Formats: sequence, structure tokens, C-alpha cells
Amino acid sequence: MSDAARPYRIGVDVGGTFTDFVLVDDATGRVLTGKRLTTPDDPGRAILEGITRILSEAGGAIGDVRQVVHGTTLVTNTVIERKGARIGLITTRGFRDSLEMGREMRYDLYDLFLDKPEPLVPRPRRHAVTQRHDARGRELVALVESEVRDAARALRADAVEAVAVCLLHAYLDPAHERRIGAILAEELPGVPVTLSSDVAPEIREYERANTACVNAYVLPLMDRYLASLEAELRRRGLGGKLHLMLSAGGIASVGYARANPVQLIESGPAAGATAAMHYGRIAGVSDMISFDMGGTTAKMCLIEKGEAEHASTFEAARVRRFRKGSGLPLKVPVIDLIEIGAGGGSIAHVNAMGLLNVGPESAGSVPGPVCYKRGGTRPTVTDADLLLGYLSPEYFLGGEMALDLAAVEGAMQAHLGQKLGMTALQVAAGIHSIVNENMAAATRMYVAEKGRDPRRYAMLAFGGAGPVHAYGLAKLLKLSRIIVPQGAGVASALGFLVAAPAIDLVRSGVQRLTAVDWDEVAQKFAAMEAEARAMLLDAGAAPGDVQFRRSADMRYAGQGFDISVPIPGSADAETVEHAFRETYFGLFDRRISGVPMEVLSWRLHASASRPEVPHSFTPPPGEGAALKGHRQVWFAETGLAPCAVYDRYRLPVGQRIAGPAVVEERESTVVIGPDAHITRDIHGNLLIDITEETTP
Repeated sequence: MSDAARPYRIGVDVGGTFTDFVLVDDATGRVLTGKRLTTPDDPGRAILEGITRILSEAGGAIGDVRQVVHGTTLVTNTVIERKGARIGLITTRGFRDSLEMGREMRYDLYDLFLDKPEPLVPRPRRHAVTQRHDARGRELVALVESEVRDAARALRADAVEAVAVCLLHAYLDPAHERRIGAILAEELPGVPVTLSSDVAPEIREYERANTACVNAYVLPLMDRYLASLEAELRRRGLGGKLHLMLSAGGIASVGYARANPVQLIESGPAAGATAAMHYGRIAGVSDMISFDMGGTTAKMCLIEKGEAEHASTFEAARVRRFRKGSGLPLKVPVIDLIEIGAGGGSIAHVNAMGLLNVGPESAGSVPGPVCYKRGGTRPTVTDADLLLGYLSPEYFLGGEMALDLAAVEGAMQAHLGQKLGMTALQVAAGIHSIVNENMAAATRMYVAEKGRDPRRYAMLAFGGAGPVHAYGLAKLLKLSRIIVPQGAGVASALGFLVAAPAIDLVRSGVQRLTAVDWDEVAQKFAAMEAEARAMLLDAGAAPGDVQFRRSADMRYAGQGFDISVPIPGSADAETVEHAFRETYFGLFDRRISGVPMEVLSWRLHASASRPEVPHSFTPPPGEGAALKGHRQVWFAETGLAPCAVYDRYRLPVGQRIAGPAVVEERESTVVIGPDAHITRDIHGNLLIDITEETTP
């Protein structure tokens, strides 16, 4: 069967608590959704079960699937939990300890007991070899191959499962790294090798070394996982393609992902931001704060003029979640967003000072919140939301999963209420308030760093827990408009299906702008374009459907850090200088004269067209009025009081519902207070407006 004859596309988002599914039937325009508890011991099990279930609901078979697009938190969780491979590192003599020295900066000047992230490679498994290139890429000292073989034998004795190679200035001339890779293939057959010049061919040795080490650290696990998943899908009859979401928001082939798993470190959050941009285009809103709250984390992303910002670096596995500099810095292109440990599974506890805290530890799917009845005993955000009346004990996941309200009341009182001298309801209200305050503080910081006022933006809320908390978060941020799209609970899975094949490439080399050889720059871009085009064709792009966007990392001479500057297709000194000055002024509101400018790296973003997805989701079968009934729901203004509960699938277009109100759908629940109202638009979005008196 040809791809054109296969009508189904499936997006699969593996989160810490739930695995989400969206199926698009391009033949009929139907969009179906699904959600299953994640199986952390074997994530592929939940994926296969969920695909089977959603295909059954669609009335099709796996042979009808043209494309499966997958994103996962497996990479970042492996690094955070330190459960990756036993790896070694080969580097330039004199640089053996660079992973521990880092930037020689303290992320907290006043903490006398500062915790630093432990290198992924302990010192005994780091080996230095004689060789040297200078900062222009010229060979100063030849590679001593006998030392490489000695290092390989020592690594073999240490039973390493993967090796990273990072040599000084290898981004300018990778010849020595490639020779080391060839020797390691001879000496350590079957052991995967990551070259820094392949995964991060750009300036900054510490970041490049970390990127190579993280790639090597997760490579054996991800290679096995993706190979096993693809093999099982093929065995079951998948004839279409399996693609992976990259951290920058594009999709790539499974072969690329298996070789470069570090590029997947933010694939799940990237899908959420991609979905938010898609929904914004549908709703006609170009400036918004994307708010994605799932079972384990909450992600906020600023979207302006319909696009999310991108960054060329990412910090993984922070020792302190909000402290920049406390993690492992990676040279990986990502969508620029903030992620905090605030999700439905975030555990509430009483700290050493006797105060109520929430997160960042999560109950995940095993054992999960108390209400799931899967062995969890410590109250979570989801438990609090259930006790406050926001969630229905009978309609969670559309009624497939009953929640235990009595167990939550007992656990809330026993674990927290008795210590705090509060009732279970008061503790639940405190948990809900604290997690909202945590998310608001993180969002304010994130938006302020970009020089923006959050009140300018609408909020687009999704994720299983996002619509439950969006109203409270919007009030704290003084926002007046919230948009909750259709299928909000599985929006990230939809994001996989609206993402274009895309890839980011870079070539580094520090030069004064006045010394740049523009013919050489044109050759670099031409080579990157040819490489990117081949990769996108492998990821499913049409031959004539590839667009390129160029940029440069630039700074004034003497500065330690750089900014990203968009540049036109035919660059020269005058146009690039003008672009840099305007970008710099836009960021820092100042113009500097008389100081030379430098280019550090040339970047290329290549992408194909975004796939189209129908706007309308297929509702579950059923009949009846939109108003389902009433139940007791807690709000700060009213306390526990009767509140109308609506079925989202039955709401007519244009109907205005005054708060307080609860609107339920299969994968999520929308909650609004008494000072707000809801309207459903023609695209199925719920538009929530909060009265202006509350948002001065």
C-alpha cells in the first residue's frame, strides 16, 4: 500500500504520568484522541496499547497508518535520574578536568554549600591524548595514535558502554576526532562513539563536551528503545514512517534520532509549543503565553507574532530547578520556554520550617496520586483538585478511571492536615494556591527576562491539568483572556502532527566582521543547505518544499556572550552589520559605536511546510444537554458552593456561560470562577474572559 493510500497519522506524547495520542484521518477529516497511564518500566508498552486502542476507535488497522510521530521525556529523565550508560571520554591533553571546572562561575554567590552538577563521566574514565589545533583550526601537534589505543584498552577494561570524544577546536577541523573514532571502532567493536564535531560543531569547549557526553550517555538506551519500538510496529504491520520530534520543534527520521538522541531532550515541551502556535493561528491570536501543565511538569512559552523564540543552548538536569548555571549546559537548538516541577502529580509536603510546599517531586504514574488507587499515599495536586470539586470522581478520563475521593480525604488529613492544624479542604485549597503561585512566579521571571509585560498577552491553556489551573494562574498574572482549545488534554500529541520536518545546522569560527570572507560564508551555507535538504527528504519532506532561514551568532569585540542575528540570503558586511545593530538595540535599547563586531557562528534553519490538520475533533458518542448537573466546588470568593457542570462536547457555538462553572471533556477539565465567563467559538475553542476589574 502506498503512503497516499494510508489515511491515518498518529501523534504519541510520552509524559511522566500519561501517554497521549491523537489520530488524524486525512480521508474523512476526523480527529480522535486518547490517553493512557505511562508505563515507566517499558514506555513502548503504553504506546502500543494506546495505538491499538485508538485505531480500534477509528475502525482501522495499523496498516492504514501513514505516519507515527513520537516525542518522549526519556532522554531528559535519564539524565536527571542518572540512569544512562557507563561512558568514557577522550579529550585533548590538559583538558581532562574541564567537565568539572565548567565555567568557573558560582550560580549562587552566597551559598557556602553549593551543589554542582556531577559530570556524567567520572575522572578515572576520562582520558587525555596528545594532539592540538589552534583557534583557527590549524594543526599544531599531530595526534599520537598509540595514546588513543592505550585509552581504548583502558576503557575496555572499565567496561564502558559508550564513548564521547571532544578535542579542542575540533569544530574547525574534525580530522583528529574522526581518526579517534576510527581507532575506537577497531579497539572497541560494538561500542557507540559520539564525536563532538558531529553533534555540536561550534565554539565553547565546555558546552560542546557536555553535549557529546550527554549524547553518549543516553545513546545505548535510546537506540535500543527506538529500534525495539520500530521493530514491534513493523511486526504489527506498520508500513508508514516513524518520526521523532526534535527539541527545536521539527521532526526527523528515526535513524537520525537514534544517532543523535541529545536532540530529543526537549521533544515533549517543543510539541506543546508547536501545538500552541497551531491553535493560535486557528483562533487568530498571534501574541500569547502558552501554558502546558501535565502530570509532572508545567511549561510556559512566549509566542509573539505567531512564532515561539528559539535558543541554541539548553541546560539539563539542574541541581536547583530555578537556578541558571546549576545544570549541564548543552549546545542543542531548542524552543525557548521555561519548565518547572508543577504538575498534577506534584507531591505536597510540610518542610522543615513547618510550611506547606508543593513539588518538584512527582508521584508520576507509578504509584501516582492517591486518588488513582495505584499505591500512592502522599497527596498531590490532582488529589487537591479532586477534593476542591474541580475534577469529577466519575468522569476522569471520560469515566474510564474512577477516582477515590475518600482515600484522598484521609491521606490529606493524615499526612498534612494534622501537621498544619488544618482541615483536608483547607490543605487542598493551599496546595492549589501554592502551585499556581509557583507557576506565576516562574512565568513572571521568564517574561520579564524578555522585557515583556505579561498583561499584553492572552493565555492558551492545555495539558491534562492546564485548563484546571489556567483561571487561577491568569488572575495572578493579571491576564483577561484565556483560550482552551479542543483536545486540550492531548494538545502536545497534536503538536507532533502539525510540526514541519525541520533541522538546524551550524558552522563556527570567530572572526571580526571586517575580516569575513563572504565567498567562504556562501560556501558554508551552500554545504549546510545540501546537508539539510538531504535530511529533510529522509524525514518525509517533498523535494521542492524546503525553505531556509539564516542567522549568525554575533557580539561586540570583548563581550563574553553573543546574540542571534537574522541575516538575509545574500549576506555582505553592510547588511549583516545593520542587522546586528538593530537586533542589539531591540534587545538592550542602546546603540554602541566605535567597537568592532565579531561573528562566532553561522546558523541555518531548514524546514518544509507544516502538515494540515482538521480543526474539529470527533466527540465521543452520546446525547443530552450541555448542562450535566451541579456539584460542590471551592473558590476563594465563595468557599465550597454549588457550581454548574457542563459537557464540552454539547456546548453550542456562541453560548455564553457565566462563572463559576466547570466544563468537562474526556482528557481535561476547564474551571472558571465567579468573575469570568466562557464562550465557545466556531472552531471549538473555549474563550474565557475575566472581568476587567480584576486585571488593572
